[in-house]
Amino acid sequence: MRLPFKIANRFLWSNKAQTALIALGIAVGVAVQIFIGSLITGLQESLINKTVGNSPHVKIISEDKYFKLDEVDLDQIKKIDDNINAVSYSLDVPALISKGDKNTSILLRGFDLERADKIYNIKNRIIDGKAFWGDKVNLGKDLAKEFDIKVGDKINIITSDGKSKEFEVAGVYDFKVSSLNKSWIILNVSSLQEFINNNNISSVEIKVDDIFSADLVAENIKNNLSSNLKVTNWKQENEELLSGLKGQSISSTMIQVFVLIAVVLGIASVLAITVLQKSKQIGILKAMGIKDRQASYIFLFQGLMLGVLGGILGSALGLGLLYSFSKFAVNKDGTPVVEVSIKYGFIVFSAFTAILSAGFASLIPAVKSSKLNPIEVIKNG
Repeated sequence: MRLPFKIANRFLWSNKAQTALIALGIAVGVAVQIFIGSLITGLQESLINKTVGNSPHVKIISEDKYFKLDEVDLDQIKKIDDNINAVSYSLDVPALISKGDKNTSILLRGFDLERADKIYNIKNRIIDGKAFWGDKVNLGKDLAKEFDIKVGDKINIITSDGKSKEFEVAGVYDFKVSSLNKSWIILNVSSLQEFINNNNISSVEIKVDDIFSADLVAENIKNNLSSNLKVTNWKQENEELLSGLKGQSISSTMIQVFVLIAVVLGIASVLAITVLQKSKQIGILKAMGIKDRQASYIFLFQGLMLGVLGGILGSALGLGLLYSFSKFAVNKDGTPVVEVSIKYGFIVFSAFTAILSAGFASLIPAVKSSKLNPIEVIKNG
């Protein structure tokens, strides 16, 4: 095995320009695979994070509007599945906010702050003032701007059945979602229950570690609940998003496959030509006693060495492209247009795939070289 390897190494470096060209072709293929794969993954993660990142992945609701909290054991719910990392509950009440002669419809959301914070990350979303406590509330920055409301101001809330109450603003939040910043007013669930004179809740909200298994977690929870409660999950509510993500994944895979096919065909064609170029040397080596299998190993080793060289260069080039994209493709505030997701396991996989592809591409010239007749080759020059 050492002799074919040494000969393969000499063949490669005897024509450095050709070797560099093949290695560059493989490197470009690997870089494109890494760049597109990482870009699509980053785009998908960004879309999912904006859609469901800081929101419940599974909800328990009632066929009626409200239900009693003691119908669900929150601690027991968390033990149902190891994938569950947070369980909270909420009371939702549609209402109006009025200040002066202005009013608009909003949604009052009552939370247990400590539980809800593990799902919505409320405390870190406060951009002015503090998180709600007691009878004080938080509202979104867009709503605060529209009504010119500041921390410490009093706002009047009117429910659909005519109940009204003044609440003091403890802080202003930014959930990075305009519709929420315009419509949610969040407060202590006990304060909201007292305000509407209703001790029930609207939903139990659950966050899981692996969001794509939310449907399985929902099914496990459903099997442990009473029949009058219903379990929903984000995948049910975002079917169009999932369909779009699936389409992106298929497109990304197809592009990567075609890039690999182009790399394989390129390597195979160049090495096949190399067999013709080196046929006289192969014939002489066979006449000196080298076996057909060893002759084929020469081109297999060539393919593998080209694959290793191209894989390493391609990985470096791919990382460079990702870094450049994250620095130059930015929004006005300096944040990347798409958060690039660099998965080192995927980079290693791409490089390894290039090596296997190069090895596969070298099979054709390897078989061709093993069939060379040394007498015919030397005779015909």
